[in-house]
Amino acid sequence: METGPPEKRLEVAPFAVHATRGVLRDPKARRKTMALLLAGALLLIILGLLGAKTWLEPHEHSVRFILFWFACGWITLTALLLALLDVLVLRTAARQARKALREEISRGANAEGN
Repeated sequence: METGPPEKRLEVAPFAVHATRGVLRDPKARRKTMALLLAGALLLIILGLLGAKTWLEPHEHSVRFILFWFACGWITLTALLLALLDVLVLRTAARQARKALREEISRGANAEGN
């Protein structure tokens, strides 16, 4: 019997780093992730305020209560940080475009002046 090459196992840390880089660098993926995170946080807030009052009773299930709202806050903070990154990337791109336009205009004015 022939034995094939050994099967490679998926390593979680390198995969997570690679996936995170992809989300951070691609604007469409970043915005989709923000939308999903905000929808998830909104769903958790609605569930926590309206649907799971007995399940999240803070006096009876304090650990569950704290973990639930911590997760909701974590998801919201992640979406907020992605939005901040998006704004900073857009500002940098706009600044570079303005600089390129100024250089193009000054080259055009110098060429006409000669």
